[in-house]
Amino acid sequence: MEVLRTENLRKIYQTPSGEVRALDGVSISIEEGEFVAIIGSSGSGKTTLLNMLGGLDDPTEGDVIVRGKRLGGMKGEELTVFRRRNIGFVFQNYNLMPILSVKENITLPLKLDGMGIDKAFLNRIIDSLGLREKLSDLPEMLSGGQQQRVAIARALSTKPAVILADEPTGNLDSVTGTEVVGLLRSSAAAFNQTIVVVTHNEEIAQIADRMIRIEDGKVR
Repeated sequence: MEVLRTENLRKIYQTPSGEVRALDGVSISIEEGEFVAIIGSSGSGKTTLLNMLGGLDDPTEGDVIVRGKRLGGMKGEELTVFRRRNIGFVFQNYNLMPILSVKENITLPLKLDGMGIDKAFLNRIIDSLGLREKLSDLPEMLSGGQQQRVAIARALSTKPAVILADEPTGNLDSVTGTEVVGLLRSSAAAFNQTIVVVTHNEEIAQIADRMIRIEDGKVR
């Protein structure tokens, strides 16, 4: 079943030197449970595409459809709530709240949305990511790899339509980075979770079910 689709996405910037097409007619489709890597060099448009998929930026033309809902028709609070409930994010810099414990960071999206906590599901996530002994720790007490595990757990906690990971291994050494991507891969399988990873790393992309290559704002 299709969970995410883009229709002829374009993002055009006007600069003093002329028009820049960061995205130029991108149409892709991603199925439920897929682990997809979007790969491209710096400046290719892959991060711009990720921002569009997550509703963090508006396209100049085209639309993004998540679980049958068009993001282009939503604004303000409606978009914020939809994004919080349907899209999980894993960033290069982890983006954990420094004053909250590991457990509090994981459950933060649920509490912000006033959602009840599925304790059995939450325990599965915590155990699958090896965080049981770290639940009371603050982020500063964790290694980079452990912090990224917390970020993955937080993204999984709301059972989103899709998790978007932007260069999730960028601040990690190669061994830890490979481990983190492996955890994303196993999470996709264990929880039937759709995951889209943006990366410039070919080795990481090879782990995915499918690669989407983007260059000069176009899918190649």
